[in-house]
Amino acid sequence: MNLFLWIHLDPGAIKTENLIIALIGYSVVFLSLLLLYLFFRQLPKLLTFNLRRKLRKEGDPEKAAIAGSEIPGEVNAAIATAIHLYLNELHDHETAVLTITKAAKTYSPWNSKIYNVTHFRRL
Repeated sequence: MNLFLWIHLDPGAIKTENLIIALIGYSVVFLSLLLLYLFFRQLPKLLTFNLRRKLRKEGDPEKAAIAGSEIPGEVNAAIATAIHLYLNELHDHETAVLTITKAAKTYSPWNSKIYNVTHFRRL
């Protein structure tokens, strides 16, 4: 059973309006992805711009030049791992001491052993 034999594709049924809508839709999606890529590519420069300007006003051009340098990926991974472990720490360090206290129970015939014993008579 070939699936392609069941599918009938009629290229004559595709109108030019459908192609225009598909072309515009694909172009909008790819253009928005390109704009997002460019924005996130420039985001570190935008974030360090104010810091650099502040350091230049204070008269420290060496620190201003260092302020925009990128941090290596290994350092970012170590920082992210430390933050993840810190935020997801679910339990405290417990002493593993188990305390059992006996609860006082009132008498009930349902938990009495005497009523659970079945007596058989031997003939």
